[in-house]
Amino acid sequence: MIFIASRLALGALATFLAIMLWSRTRDTAWMLVIVGIVTSYAESIYSIMRLFGMDIGVLSIGSMSLLSILLPCLPLAFFTAALAVMVARKYRRSKTGLKEDT
Repeated sequence: MIFIASRLALGALATFLAIMLWSRTRDTAWMLVIVGIVTSYAESIYSIMRLFGMDIGVLSIGSMSLLSILLPCLPLAFFTAALAVMVARKYRRSKTGLKEDT
């Protein structure tokens, strides 16, 4: 029960702070990180609901719910996209000769 409570509390805090940052930033990379945090919390909620026997998955592939397959992968996909945007931005700056910020 401590694991579930801590996962929910820390996930809620991270999601709340991410949403607060969302209103203050327009940077693509940061937006992708924020969406990754929010989907990570959604995955936590969904997996805890499944642990207690509630499965809201409507679509399924074989015997697995589509949400069970997608939700664990989505946060990493958003984090990967955010990092790719950051790397592309740094690479583009170094190609044009602009001073890189550290």
